[in-house]
Amino acid sequence: MSGSRAVFAAHSTCLKERPVSAASLTADLSRQELDRLAELAEDVIRRARAAGASAAEVAASIDTGLNVNVRLGEVETVEHTRDRGFGLTVYFGQHKGTASTADLNPASVQATLDQACAIARYTEADPAAGLADPARMATAFPDLDLWHPWEIDTAEAIALGQQIEAAGRAHAGITNSDGAAVQAGQTLSVYANSHGFVGRERATRHALSLSLIAGEGDRMQRDYWYDSVRAPSDFMSAQALGDKAAERTLARLDSRGLGTRQCPVLFVPELARGLIGHLVGAVSGGALYRRASFLVDHAGKRVMPEWMNIVERPLLPRGMGSGAFDAEGVATADSALVQNGVLARYILGSYSARKLGLESTGNAGGIHNLLVQPGQDDFAALLKRMDTGLVVTEVMGQGVNTLTGDYSRGAAGFWVERGQIAYPVEEITIAANLRDMFAGIVAVGNDVDRRAQILTGSILLDRMTVAGQ
Repeated sequence: MSGSRAVFAAHSTCLKERPVSAASLTADLSRQELDRLAELAEDVIRRARAAGASAAEVAASIDTGLNVNVRLGEVETVEHTRDRGFGLTVYFGQHKGTASTADLNPASVQATLDQACAIARYTEADPAAGLADPARMATAFPDLDLWHPWEIDTAEAIALGQQIEAAGRAHAGITNSDGAAVQAGQTLSVYANSHGFVGRERATRHALSLSLIAGEGDRMQRDYWYDSVRAPSDFMSAQALGDKAAERTLARLDSRGLGTRQCPVLFVPELARGLIGHLVGAVSGGALYRRASFLVDHAGKRVMPEWMNIVERPLLPRGMGSGAFDAEGVATADSALVQNGVLARYILGSYSARKLGLESTGNAGGIHNLLVQPGQDDFAALLKRMDTGLVVTEVMGQGVNTLTGDYSRGAAGFWVERGQIAYPVEEITIAANLRDMFAGIVAVGNDVDRRAQILTGSILLDRMTVAGQ
């Protein structure tokens, strides 16, 4: 698990009769479950050491949830899940072995331990392998307000899904529905290692979504909207979500193509998030030590405009990426990624850091609430600032090359003239190089999307090549 979070085997069971309350974990029960996972992790680490391992680490988790899908007012699926994962990594010097199971009974856990030890004895030594620095282990565990179980039963979830869908279908011009979804989820996880570190985390994540269809025949268009929160009290209303999905879908009717041109491009927040995600991928340890990134050796160099700042904020209350420690137990802390346009650091776990001769940045397992500093402009002001150009609301395909920075993807959105949306467009391609795209950022909006661990508003670029299909 050094350098990245272990991938656990998991299973899910579809139960049509059991009420969700039986699968949900109350506050007291969740603490008991965490204690049980922690005790199991510590016991396995002791047994690994007794078997000759010089170091060991364990990650264990229990996920429970309710997923309901409704279409055209009828129930399509009801699924209750309880997934368990247990991953163990042992080190014999710098020989590493990893094994996992979804079964927490003693025989399965012992078999997992035996398998990990057997693997380690036959692998080649890796000079970068090993636990994170013991001095970097987290010692403070603040309450980040991540635990808000949603005690919604199946009947209530169905009724909510029907309400969301009905709100969307009530709009004139909406001709069909791909359905509404209601999801309630809870995660308990423990990470422990032979440094004596034991970290416990409880988190909830709930979601509502709706996908609609407008028009008929060749004029049909599909779009959607969703909301994702830690606490159900933070959801937008069912009516507002239905309205938003309908408005987005109807706005796409009578889409046109565009001729090839170069023009400014405005990425809406949910797509701007992906743009910043490409930066994250390019400055992450795995790409860097393999020299498979266009930003190799760019720490300390300017990669964005001088006014631009991106900071990691791991301890944001209710943040989607909040956590007091990373996947190796290393304490997290506020830290700039881009400061005044300059790449301040890379994104590293201990393994990639050793490969690069650097230190972990507390990012084993990923980033924690990466906040792109917003500007003063709202979306309408950004349109005026752009004057004439393309708003991108959907991208398709995987045409992003992290090695070269080349970016080319199918897209849809809206053509803008004189600062106003003129008409919807589809079947186009947008292309540029990420190096130029990052350097050519003109503005970041204040319409920040907080539904994920990258928090950013709309991003306006000075130009990209837009081509018709």
